[in-house]
Amino acid sequence: MDDADVVAELLGRVPQSEFEVVVRDARGEPVVLRNAPFLRDGTPMPTRYWLAGREATLLVSRLEAEGGVRRAEAEVPADDIAAAHARYAAERDAAIPAAHSGPRPSGGVAGTREGVKCLHAHYAWFLAGGDDPVGRWVQAQLDGAAAQ
Repeated sequence: MDDADVVAELLGRVPQSEFEVVVRDARGEPVVLRNAPFLRDGTPMPTRYWLAGREATLLVSRLEAEGGVRRAEAEVPADDIAAAHARYAAERDAAIPAAHSGPRPSGGVAGTREGVKCLHAHYAWFLAGGDDPVGRWVQAQLDGAAAQ
């Protein structure tokens, strides 16, 4: 099975944008995708990094269900989150051709302008090597849960 088929299975749908697998698990299965800044139909795609791995998605979903978004916003300094959004947007925007004149993706991580919207997107960027304090916070929570 090629990456496109595996990713479609992981997402439960055919991906709507071009993507690259940037993190794989020990079996070689995709964990993190880096999306193109536009869907195939030209719609802006603000989410540059997407968490697709089965186990990682399940663990982060549990953390979100337990109030993880509110906890992350309370525990990670707002200035650090804002700086991460700016870095994420700059990286995504650098992938847009200079000649592009149509609508552009906006916001930072997962299209958010401030605060935390989605732990999955923050964690995906962190796993891909992004300087994301919320992603680091997620990793610390997952490490703590695994230690118990």
